[in-house]
Amino acid sequence: MLRSLYSGISGLRSHQAMLDVTGNNIANVNTTAFKASATQFQDTLSQLTQAAGGATATTGGTNPAQVGLGVQVAGISTNFAQGSSQSTGKTTDLMISGDGLFVTSLGGETLYTRAGSFDFDSAGRLVSPDGAIVQGWGAENGVVADGGAVGNISLPVGAIVPAKASIGATFTGNLPADAATGATLVRTVEVYDALGTSRTVSLTFTRTESSGVKGWTVAGTEPPANSVSLSDDATSGNFIVSDTLVVDGIAMDLSGLKGFSNLTTVTGATNEGNEAGTLNSYTLGADGTLVGLFSNGEQQAIGRIALATFVNPGGLEKAGSSAYRATFNSGAAELGTPGASGLGSLTSGALEMSNVDLSQEFTNLIVAQRGFQANARIITTSDDVLQELTNLKR
Repeated sequence: MLRSLYSGISGLRSHQAMLDVTGNNIANVNTTAFKASATQFQDTLSQLTQAAGGATATTGGTNPAQVGLGVQVAGISTNFAQGSSQSTGKTTDLMISGDGLFVTSLGGETLYTRAGSFDFDSAGRLVSPDGAIVQGWGAENGVVADGGAVGNISLPVGAIVPAKASIGATFTGNLPADAATGATLVRTVEVYDALGTSRTVSLTFTRTESSGVKGWTVAGTEPPANSVSLSDDATSGNFIVSDTLVVDGIAMDLSGLKGFSNLTTVTGATNEGNEAGTLNSYTLGADGTLVGLFSNGEQQAIGRIALATFVNPGGLEKAGSSAYRATFNSGAAELGTPGASGLGSLTSGALEMSNVDLSQEFTNLIVAQRGFQANARIITTSDDVLQELTNLKR
């Protein structure tokens, strides 16, 4: 039989594979974070009809004569170029700006994906649409332990942040320099004990003057308490504080007070103290940190999403549902924090679109179609030659 018949058949098969790949790319033009594939061809073995001859003193060398035996698909590569951003406004929708893949766990298998369309399930775990659980590092008392073994990222519904005792209070603002001697101001500040029980501490500011030197006496209304004096510094508007004021066991910081005229803005605020709080909402940062917002105003890290990179991302195997699995040729996954070590940052409220270029794909359709037609013509022409051959004997 003619070798051209089998060359034509191999061409049909190879261009059919190109059509399949191109059709899949076009079908996924709106698939979140889909990465387009491309087909590469290579020739098959060639039949040697004449070997090469070496040059001699009297004759020149001759080149080998070979007849090719067709074409085959050398490989189907995946293009991991960044896709465009599509804003969704949904907090749990995440887009990777740069390199990296999300790490997920599905049925005990570790998979990787660029598609960040996530949501929380009934158990508070961050999951993909097919139920794969997003992996990362948990936090202990608001501190994320990066670099260890990854686990499920979850939102602890009903979590409580403990109360903190006030370690002091700070008073800032202005005491009026034009206040009359004997004038008083009373200011209060709310403080907390270790169980989060609040109480009010009051300070009384009394305008004083001694030997022509003006100032203020500050005393607490709750015993035991001492009193301190604030001496005016007429050139700078600052005060010279005589001692540390302690009221009801709380140290009062008065160093931030000023003493300008016609202005009374003294206020007090506790340092660090707060009551216990429950989880109200959350935010996701560019570094993948899940931050809980609690009812007492506290913000505390709950966990951090991990990203993975590979030495050869083209070696990843597609596992369906926009996920990939590692192979021998992709190398082992290297985990890291978003925005660090060459990894991309995360954008909340947006998704990565497919990187399929429709103009290129439709051009590939034309190329594949014409290639298929040309190889079909090889078969029909070879058939005509065989027909002529059989017609030699009538």
